[in-house]
Parts: sequence; C-alpha cells; structure tokens
Amino acid sequence: MSCRFEIKDDFYLDGKKIKIISGSMHYFRIVPEYWRDRLEKLKALGCNTVETYIPWNLHEKEKGVFDFSGILDVTGFVKLAQELGLWVILRPAPYICAEWEFGGIPYWLLAEEGMHLRCMYEPYLKHVREYYQKLFTIIKPLQITEGGPVIFMQAENEYGAYGDDRPYLEYLKQLMIDCGCTVPLVTADDLRGDFFESGKIEGALQTGNFGSNAKERFAMMRQRIGDKPLMCMEFWVGWFDSWGASCHQTEEMEEHLKSLDEILSEGHINIYMFIGGTNFGFTNGANYYDELTPDVTSYDYDALLTEDGQITPKYREFQKIISKYVQIPEVEFTTKIIRKAYGKLNVTRSTGLFSNLKNLSKPVESLFPLSMERLGQGYGYTLYESILKYEGDIDKIRLFGANDRAHIYMDEKPLLTLYDRELLQEHMFDPLLPKGEKLSILVENMGRVNYGPMMEKQRKGIDHCVFVNGHQHYYWKQYCLPMEDLSGLDFTKPLEEGLPGFYEFSFEADEPGDTFLDFAGWGKGIVFINGFHLGRFWEVGPQKRLYIPGPLIKTGTNTILIFETEGKTAATIELCDEPDLG
Repeated sequence: MSCRFEIKDDFYLDGKKIKIISGSMHYFRIVPEYWRDRLEKLKALGCNTVETYIPWNLHEKEKGVFDFSGILDVTGFVKLAQELGLWVILRPAPYICAEWEFGGIPYWLLAEEGMHLRCMYEPYLKHVREYYQKLFTIIKPLQITEGGPVIFMQAENEYGAYGDDRPYLEYLKQLMIDCGCTVPLVTADDLRGDFFESGKIEGALQTGNFGSNAKERFAMMRQRIGDKPLMCMEFWVGWFDSWGASCHQTEEMEEHLKSLDEILSEGHINIYMFIGGTNFGFTNGANYYDELTPDVTSYDYDALLTEDGQITPKYREFQKIISKYVQIPEVEFTTKIIRKAYGKLNVTRSTGLFSNLKNLSKPVESLFPLSMERLGQGYGYTLYESILKYEGDIDKIRLFGANDRAHIYMDEKPLLTLYDRELLQEHMFDPLLPKGEKLSILVENMGRVNYGPMMEKQRKGIDHCVFVNGHQHYYWKQYCLPMEDLSGLDFTKPLEEGLPGFYEFSFEADEPGDTFLDFAGWGKGIVFINGFHLGRFWEVGPQKRLYIPGPLIKTGTNTILIFETEGKTAATIELCDEPDLG
C-alpha cells in the first residue's frame, strides 16, 4: 500500500510526524546470507530505518552491462528491510565516496580523453543518464509512493566538498525526477567552510555530516535551513584504516554518546556506520593528500557491529541513549552465526606468474604503454613487457604517468619496487646494471582515489611512457591481469624464489563458520576462498587477518588461493576464530 512521506517543519508519514533513527549498512559489503542478521540487529538497536549507498561501478562494472543479482540485489535487500518493518533511505548518486573504489564511479569513464566528473560536462552526463534510466527501473517500485519502504533519496553526495557547479546539481535532481523519483530528495554535506552552501539544491532538504559537537552543528544548520527538520545524515561513529597506518582506528565513545543524545533531542539521525562490512576484491578506495593512502580490506570502521556482525559495547551504549526516545523492540536473531578456527594450513601447490602469463592473458601489443583503462581493464595488475634491442648497460629508468605500485624486472629478475611518489623519480643504478634482453614491469592498482580533485587523475598502470637511459622506450606487450578467471593456472609450471606466484591450500570443514585468515610471514597480495575474491593483504598492516564469512565456506573440502607479489612467503597460513585489525 502506498503512503505519503512529506518534509515540512518535520518529517511526516501520511500526516503523522515521525522521528527517523537510521543506521548505515551497505548491502554490497556484506554477503546476502547475513543481511537479515544485520538488519535484525539494527532494529533491535531501536532504529526504524536503514540507509545504503548504491555503487554505480558494481552495478555497471562494464559499460552497458548491468548486474543486480547476488550481493548486488538491491531489491532483495530493500524488500527484506521492509519485511522487518524498516524504512529505507537510498543514496543512488553517481558518486558515493564511502571509501569505495573511485567513489563508486566506473573505471571505464577514464578511458575517454578529457573526461571531467561531477559537473556539467556532457560526455559524463550522458553516461549518468544511461545508468539512471536503467537503475530507476529497479528502484522506482521500491519507493513508499509505490508500496515500498524507501522514504527519500539523496541527490549527489557531499558535493560542496568537491565543486560549486549548481546547474549540475539542478540537472541531477531533475534527472532523478524524470527517471521516476517520486519521494523527496535531500543533500548531505559537511558544515566546514562553504561546503554546506555549495552543495545546496533548491527543493531538496539539506542535511549535515558530522561526528561531534552536535548541538553546535545543528545550530549552524538551523540558521541556514530555517524551519525545516534537522538531520545528521552521517553521524560518524568511527573511521577507516589505510595500509601502513600505525594501528586500527578507534574513537572515544563519550563524545559520540553526548552528540547522539543532542541529535535525537532536536532532530533525526543516520548512524555512519552501523556496520561497515568488507571491501571484498579490489573494491577498496584510497585518499590522496600528500601521499597515497589506500584503504585496507576491512571496513570495520569501529562501528556498532564489528566487520563480522558482532555486537559491541558501543552498540549497547547507543541503545541506552536511543531508548530515551523510542521503545526498544524485542527482536529474535534468526541467523545462526559461529566463529571457527580451522587451524594451520600447508601449501599444497604453487606456480609462478611469469610461467603462467600466457595461460592468464592474451598480450596486447602497442607502440607505447597503455593504461589499464585504455586496455579495457578496471582492476588488479597489468604486466608490461618489452625487449631491449638497442640499449647498452642500464644506468637509469623512470616511469611517467604510472600508478600505483610497480615491480620492475630484468630478464625476470627483481630490479626495483616503486610505490606512489617514488614513481615520479628517475632511478639510477650504481654500478651499471648489465645489459638484459627483457624488461618487465608489474603494476598494481591499489584502489582509485575516492575523494577530492585527484579523482580525475586515476588512470592506473602506465599512462605515458617508460624512460630507459634518458629516452623513451617503445614497443610493448601488455598482459591484463584482473584476476577474475584463474582457471588457466598450470601448477606444473615452475615457481622461482623471490618472484610473484600463486599458492594453493585446502582444508576440510565439518561445519561452515566465520573465520579469519592470518597471513603472518607473507608479503603482499590477494586471497580467494572457493573462487571468491576476499581482498588484499599486506604485511605493513595494520590489518593482520582477513575476514572469511561462513557462507563462503562449504561443508567438505575448501580451497584457498593466494597470489603473492613480493616473493615473500611462509610455509603456512592459519584460520583463526578472532579478528586482528591491528
């Protein structure tokens, strides 16, 4: 049955004033088998609403190819929330930030020369239109005006921190309406500087994002929005981790509890994050200020539920504050979830990358090196290979337009590893490197930046040229290694010490359970469980174990595959029953 949701001096549902107490949960960061458990725990907290982003770069991973199945079944997620009596807030902006790869924007936009994002640039808008025309066929029936639980949607996301193109915001609002949005629209912006004003859209309610000093923030908002309802769209209760950080980010609870009480006394809230979940595969984002800081695989966020859905002390304390404003419902948790330690596993088989190149990829030949995007590759690794015909002894090398991490080999022997700003420099060899025949460069995409002006500079691989002895070197073969189909691996091929390789493990499970893969002794790489790409690991931490959800484990024999790039390995890995986020 359809309902009428209105934004006036407050929020009204069919004429009755309501208070929104919401929590953020990203369906695409949680295996579908656990959606019900997390939503039940959200309801048991005292929340009546769940909020989620919608990631364009997963739903249209390749141009014109749409996927709304499995972990991307947004309809199934929203209907499950409705079944549990929850309202839903959808944030379907082309850009979501979310510490997510490229902020949710598809990589293939960068294959177009001169692409500009999030502004009135017609080539960009064309792709947004075509995406929205498909997306709204999926989400339009989920609106409360059509019998669904979606009470409102957000247009764009924290736009004031990116630009000031008001015509673009107006265009996006109208596009959503033209595609079938019949619920109210809101914006969400930080309150620092002129962000809040720059992100304003006429006719859309302005909401704020902050994590402390709520009374002061609401007072600032009241001056700007008048007698409209006050809402904190992202009440930041934690933070995210990046590789190389000294420890897992945690936050003091007292200020959050004080601000939570202040928000609920005056307005409405969405807790960011209620549960963070996991950056499976290559989906982690990155930030770039003075240096690249790619996010770890866990998106635990120091949230109210842990990455694997465990109730925290923070959850209990938040529940106490919320109980002052609403009656906490009795909720039965209906999903059986256990933690299991499957013990230490030995390597059963191994093989090398170089010996398997032709089994994994067909080379693309070009005069000069091409970026991943120009090769039609979104994620993973690209190996560039060229024969040195005219060079003598090598005294220096430099990569132009390279991102993010490069291993350089001469005749398949390790030469250099360069990361981030090291890629901007010319590297000298003393004494001179003896002449070799084959130069190989393995470049890893560590995750595209998800925030700020560096977003338009996110082509990965090598996007310009390779200087050898002070001049450009031409004629390259490129092997795309997105690591999506590894069925061609030949474990009879040799693995040479110190080079990238694949390592297989197996274990028996009498009962599937959540477990945590400890990669102590291993350098850097990625992990698969029964063909599912869990994500990255790196010895620099802070994350020391990768979460494996129980539904990815089957009763009987299970297979783990590790691709390791540094040539640094141990004889075993271990599956533990506790996380270690550092």
